[in-house]
Amino acid sequence: MPPSSPPHPAHGRPRRRRGRSGLVAAGLVALSTFAAVTGVVPATYTAAAAACGTANVAQGKTASASSTENAASPASAAFDGDAGTRWSSAFSDPQWIQVDLGSSQQICRVVLSWETARAQTFKIQVSANGSTWSDATATVNGVAGTQSLDVSATGRYVRMYGLTRATAYGYSLWEFAVNTETGGGGTTCGTANVAQGKTASASSTENAASPASAAFDGDAGTRWSSAFSDPQWIQVDLGSSQQICKVILNWETARAQTFKIQVSANGSTWSDATATVNGVAGTQSLDVSATGRYVRMYGLTRATAYGYSLWEFAVNTTGGGDDGGPGLPGGGDLGPNVKIFDPSMSSASIQNTLDTIFDQQESNQFGSQRYALLFKPGTYSGLNAQIGFYTSISGLGQSPDDVTINGDITVDAGWFNGNATQNFWRSAENLAVVPVNGTDRWAVAQAAPFRRIHVRGGLNLAPNGYGWASGGYIADSKIDGTVGPYSQQQWFTRDSTIGGWTNAVWNMVFSGVVGAPAQSFPNPPYTTLATSPVTREKPYLYVDSGGAYRVFVPSPRTNSSGVSWANGPTPGTSIPLTQFYVAKPSDSAATLNQALSQGLNLLFTPGIYHLSQTLNVTRANTVVLGLGYATLIPDNGVVAMNVADVDGVKIAGLLFDAGTVNSPVLLRVGPDGASGSHAANPISVQDVFFRIGGAGPGSATTSLVVNSDNTIIDHIWAWRADHGAGVGWNTNPADTGVIVNGDNVIAYGLFVEHYKKYEVIWNGEGGRTIFFQNELPYDPPNQASWMNGSTRGYAAYKVADNVNTHEAWGMGSYCNFSTDPSIVAERGFEAPNKTGVKFHDLLTVSLGGVGTIAHVINDTGGAAQGTATVPVYVVSYP
Repeated sequence: MPPSSPPHPAHGRPRRRRGRSGLVAAGLVALSTFAAVTGVVPATYTAAAAACGTANVAQGKTASASSTENAASPASAAFDGDAGTRWSSAFSDPQWIQVDLGSSQQICRVVLSWETARAQTFKIQVSANGSTWSDATATVNGVAGTQSLDVSATGRYVRMYGLTRATAYGYSLWEFAVNTETGGGGTTCGTANVAQGKTASASSTENAASPASAAFDGDAGTRWSSAFSDPQWIQVDLGSSQQICKVILNWETARAQTFKIQVSANGSTWSDATATVNGVAGTQSLDVSATGRYVRMYGLTRATAYGYSLWEFAVNTTGGGDDGGPGLPGGGDLGPNVKIFDPSMSSASIQNTLDTIFDQQESNQFGSQRYALLFKPGTYSGLNAQIGFYTSISGLGQSPDDVTINGDITVDAGWFNGNATQNFWRSAENLAVVPVNGTDRWAVAQAAPFRRIHVRGGLNLAPNGYGWASGGYIADSKIDGTVGPYSQQQWFTRDSTIGGWTNAVWNMVFSGVVGAPAQSFPNPPYTTLATSPVTREKPYLYVDSGGAYRVFVPSPRTNSSGVSWANGPTPGTSIPLTQFYVAKPSDSAATLNQALSQGLNLLFTPGIYHLSQTLNVTRANTVVLGLGYATLIPDNGVVAMNVADVDGVKIAGLLFDAGTVNSPVLLRVGPDGASGSHAANPISVQDVFFRIGGAGPGSATTSLVVNSDNTIIDHIWAWRADHGAGVGWNTNPADTGVIVNGDNVIAYGLFVEHYKKYEVIWNGEGGRTIFFQNELPYDPPNQASWMNGSTRGYAAYKVADNVNTHEAWGMGSYCNFSTDPSIVAERGFEAPNKTGVKFHDLLTVSLGGVGTIAHVINDTGGAAQGTATVPVYVVSYP
């Protein structure tokens, strides 16, 4: 961050699944004909009997009861997964307790954990609508302790209907669990990919870069592709005979039109595990029932003029062999680093916890501790929540005003002598604050979002004493009073409502902000857009009226302004926590991938996660949400996370920290060559941060690659460290922060700093960026070390020469070549000179005259240089 003189404050596509039943029916029709023509002996087609799962699908779901004994024994307590809480009824007959599973299910087992006050007789009943009930059992005699009942019934609602009590008290249950059928040959189909890393071969390969092994390497960014002819095949040797229950193919655009899955005991004589199948775009999951050591995709006809191409070819098995084992559970506790407060707790005890964490985190810039401070709905008084490094404070209401803190949420810079330029990695979200003196203080730098906050007063963004500050980001927030940035160099505010704004230093940008100052760049340097073109607010954790944790996923908005909750709750979808795998830092990457392959979303609890393999997000609409700056570190040079080219994936609240072995990419959104449109349901990347070095040596060629069209980037900070441990020109190498290859991608709040080459490269058409903040690398040893061919240095933001349409607003790049102040960057921004490529409100700054940026964009704009630290502005280009 700037070490030089501070600016003076101025006060004035969705995937389809081919079901097993369709495959079986088609296969029976085709068997005799195919055998006669090809001589291939078909395997037996069997539709396997379903198995009863072990996951409690009722946990965390909405519950109700005929009565409760008191407020301490609600119906929800029987479905919270906590054997120490219970539901108890009034002391009369009959009584009932029920749960809404959310959708119709095949129910195979109910498990009741009775307290001493149990039923003498009862029934289990089911309903499609919660009002008309059918018996799933006859009258049952209650037994002490845990009572497991096998049932066979279909319904969305399940209830225990108590007929008579065994004691003079009511009916009381510690837990009420429901299991459902999971499919699979009398044994559950495993989720482990037993083909990963196994020996593979193919009929052909397009070239050396697309070998058969690439479809079995667990990396959704590498692929096998064949010659451009029919037929073609790719096969894998599982190493031993297996009971195969599922094959999952992740097609590249060059997919099969028709194909079969075949199995073999010896790799030469093949049997059909499916009839002829029509290929579908994206990921295609096929239920099968076959036995073999070898499995192959036999391509009959191609869907394009190219060959057959697969990103990944996965095989699941059942019974014996490399079975994936029982499915991972959804839901569960949030771990020791999530601190949950409720209004019944004393202010003194809450304050003590807040102070203890802040004392640890105030200056813990590169430490390993991570915390989330979560407040249940209600009112809290007399608190000052000081927020340090890797600490998030959030309300657990569905709307910000559901949680009110009469007090302060404070970020200041006393730990750094009043300098706020290193107040990174902390956040506030989804609550209301009533400041003690009328104004709250949030003096932050990068990676410190202020989201969904209602400040019932004013907001001061500068540290005490108006020291240096380099932020920042506000979204979906309402500040009733005035926002005072004072010494903040730059700031971005999106889709919010403010009572006023005091001043500007270098670059203040507003998009869809009610109450924002009028467009006036550069005097003062306000860039104001009336609306934001397309947005989706970040997913957030909350507690429903029954006390169950859920994640709310806001809907996309177009041409938006003001907060999403202005007229009631934010529109969107609520997902129960039981549909999330609640990850802990001890979880392996294989476990996290298993959870994803089961169809679970991921909730990362605070901590540091080492990844020995790439996390592959392949299902449309998957939510991957981090709490408390959960940090992902790729080991051995793997890509930390790949996202398939599917609709609606949301990645939010994570810190990607490069490992010691170079990773080519930290986060890849969409595989190379992705081309599907996601205009109706974009992928979003929100409050996602990248770090190369600082906590120790690290290396990654590119931090973020966006290949999928229509992706929304909403607040990232990609940072090659300029201070901390493991910092040096050759110690924490990283070429580029962000590469955008997808079309119609939009970025809000793009912070990218200190990379060795182009900081941002934009190759896609129709791209838009609203606010960009950059510092060029501090540490090139000399000019000769930092040349782009014959050009002095690299621009911060590069739009590729072949791009025809691009637009950007409020863009700043600064230099501080502290190792050699004689270094010159030829320009801050570089773009083709075309009418469809437009820039608005650009600036460059030399911090204290330590180095020079010769031009603002291309050859336009004067040199940023000299000790006065005065920006050079370009209002419009071309």
